[in-house]
Amino acid sequence: MKGFLKSMARGLAQIAVSPALLLYVAAYLAFGAGRAFPGWSQVMSLLPGFSGSYLRQAFYGRTLQGLGSGGTISFGTIFSGPCVEIGHNVYFGLYCVVGEVIIEDDVMLASSVSVMNGRYQHGVERADVSIREQEGDWPRIRIGRGTWIGERSVVMADVGRHCVIGAGSVVTRPIPDYSVAVGVPARVIRDRRSDAEALDRNDATNASSESHQ
Repeated sequence: MKGFLKSMARGLAQIAVSPALLLYVAAYLAFGAGRAFPGWSQVMSLLPGFSGSYLRQAFYGRTLQGLGSGGTISFGTIFSGPCVEIGHNVYFGLYCVVGEVIIEDDVMLASSVSVMNGRYQHGVERADVSIREQEGDWPRIRIGRGTWIGERSVVMADVGRHCVIGAGSVVTRPIPDYSVAVGVPARVIRDRRSDAEALDRNDATNASSESHQ
């Protein structure tokens, strides 16, 4: 029954969002994606509650480069452009700001997380030319499968699979798979695989002790 209701909600959201999609297409044809998309992303971010989440999924399913199923895009979250690839079961908390990046399956972003297109979006080498006019570099940052990004973190570089990024961290350099990283700038403080191995050893030791009692 629950699955049926969810399917019905998704279908109704597709119908309800159709006028917005038509207006977006018109703006896209008139002005290009660079001008049309940000405004519509801001509009969609303001739709509240349960219905807003479904409407955002319906809209972005037709406008982003890729959007998997089963995810949540919370109130206030905006995307800077349509060249975003999002996997299945991805969660965006309140007020996230997301560049044109790649986010793999089962990633969780807490509230107010910013995922940027690299550290060097604006050139600063020349003092005789305004920063606004200097060329920058805009790589597509990737966040690996199963990673959790803590609240108010800023991500400027790739983050590997199954990582944990502590709240308030600033990721300026790539983070390897299975890392726990915290701080400004974010530094790796441990490997999650080591934690799992330690738990396995403890379980084995406890089991052996119980068998000899």
